[in-house]
Amino acid sequence: MGKEYSASPKLHQLESKRKRLTWILAVSGLCILSYLLGAWNAKTPTPSTQSEVYTRVGCKDEGSPSATSGGRGGDGSSVELPSSALDFESHHQLVVNSSEETQQFPPCDFAYSEYTPCQDPNRGRKFDRNMLKYRERHCPSKEELLRCLIPAPPNYKSPFKWPQSRDYAWYGNIPHKELSIEKAVQNWIQVEGDRFRFPGGGTMFPRGADAYINDIADLIPLTSGNIRTAIDTGCGVASWGAYLLKRDIIAMSFAPRDTHEAQVWFALERGVPAMIGIMASKRLPYPSRAFDMAHCSRCLIPWHQYGGMYLAEVDRVLRPGGYWILSGPPIRWKKYWRGWERTEEDLKQEQDAIEDVARRLCWKKLIEKGDLAIWQKPINHIECVQSQKTPNICKSDNADAAWYTNMENCITPLPEVGSSDEVAGGALEKWPDRAFAIPPRIKSGLMPGITVEKFREDNEMWKDRVTHYKRIISTLQQGRYRNVMDMNAYLGGFAAALLKYPVWVMNVVPASSDRNTLGIIYERGFIGTYQDWCEAFSTYPRTYDLIHAGGVFSLYQDRCDITYILLEMDRILRPEGTVIFRDVVEVLVKIKSITDGMKWKSQIMDHESGPFNPEKILLAVKSYWTGEAKQEQN
Repeated sequence: MGKEYSASPKLHQLESKRKRLTWILAVSGLCILSYLLGAWNAKTPTPSTQSEVYTRVGCKDEGSPSATSGGRGGDGSSVELPSSALDFESHHQLVVNSSEETQQFPPCDFAYSEYTPCQDPNRGRKFDRNMLKYRERHCPSKEELLRCLIPAPPNYKSPFKWPQSRDYAWYGNIPHKELSIEKAVQNWIQVEGDRFRFPGGGTMFPRGADAYINDIADLIPLTSGNIRTAIDTGCGVASWGAYLLKRDIIAMSFAPRDTHEAQVWFALERGVPAMIGIMASKRLPYPSRAFDMAHCSRCLIPWHQYGGMYLAEVDRVLRPGGYWILSGPPIRWKKYWRGWERTEEDLKQEQDAIEDVARRLCWKKLIEKGDLAIWQKPINHIECVQSQKTPNICKSDNADAAWYTNMENCITPLPEVGSSDEVAGGALEKWPDRAFAIPPRIKSGLMPGITVEKFREDNEMWKDRVTHYKRIISTLQQGRYRNVMDMNAYLGGFAAALLKYPVWVMNVVPASSDRNTLGIIYERGFIGTYQDWCEAFSTYPRTYDLIHAGGVFSLYQDRCDITYILLEMDRILRPEGTVIFRDVVEVLVKIKSITDGMKWKSQIMDHESGPFNPEKILLAVKSYWTGEAKQEQN
């Protein structure tokens, strides 16, 4: 039917669309109209809410939490889908760029249980080892894409709830003991029976991350609200980021997929923000002026090499007035040089080279005390330009471009200022006021079409949406979710509306989007990344509890096969995880026809404003199932 419709003349298409719209309005409105007429005749009061309308006339409110279970419920808190759904399938058939109409997707071979498509070690070995380019994103070709479901390990359990997950994870979920052996002295991770324990140790903080962060707080103001966003380069299991959270600082932690097996995976299993990533030849996938603080604790990044290009990249993503913290080689080399198995001369030269790069970036060294050294980026470039005869300012005019964009060995220009004490790009409010204050990028008019009024309207809209989500997802308020992703984040309104819940949100701005709004999201005190959803995300399997996909498939339906986007969502979603799709009915019907073959349970519901809104909601839950490891033959 869909193929016949797509091949019909344009006039027939318009007529079909008109009939479908008439059908939606008619079916959706009949229940309400029949009640109102009955209420008038019976002289009963008009209901005060849409829910009351549905309940009285027997038209089930799709927001009602009473329902059948949507999954096995590994922790006893599985998502429940409402018992009745809107049935649009027989009335809406539209050809969307996807594969076969109905296909049952088989499990992949268990060897793919830990598959990371764009950071596959086997594929990476084919690429240039210079500057570690082979560890960057190298995604599979169209012919290499998998049409199967990535299996969970046989003993997979729902992760511990936050905040317990900061300190514990199930061994069966990530069956890797390498770090507990390799980093045993450094206290990264310990195996205790059927679980891992994270003592909070690190290479440069043997007393634990908490004590280490307290040492930093003695040197810069960590608790004043001025520092909200941070980036941890070469993060290990992200204990630094984990212990910053109780100080209302959220860190984007990243590390490559390398010999330290699954370090980023452990971070995400703990409920701590993290991505697979590396300092190599491409810019980090974040906008300019994003982070209040950057950190490297023995991260092994050669800051002094390639003319200081990696420090120049830190400068690009660091906010004016932001801090760079370095511990480990070469800092305090006079004490540690023997243990580091390097010569004094070599370490001194490295530190001298780093100091020189920092001076060329116009950074000010604030302090070097104990194992820590801290620099600060200037709030503008007035003094920098005056003090250097020919400062190496980048010529490119798009500092926010960061999707497969080459790094540059130059100073990213800051917005113009009127005086030496003015913060380039605009000063930010302290946290938590920052979350709802007007972001400087909007206030200054740098984002065409996004006004202060639209920003406020967006916040109100998301407040209504999350209120509605609480009705249709009863577990939202129960700590069932921790790692949340917004696949099309726009202004970060979803993350802002979830602030009171024990979650963090990975705000994704599609790289193909007409408006690059990721800088606004960071100015609000949230974190996120760029991503092309025609490719896989830089994460391990089973790392997100809740995914929000608003308008994603309308955006991508003409760019790539949406089947593969859905298979990627299945890869990164945990068993019994939830997805909220928002789109027009035709697209949602197509999505549902695909996810029905992916062991998902789903149903289409009305928009929170009522049945007359053409946008609908598809609520989906991934079923619990596991793979079977192959038995070793004797």
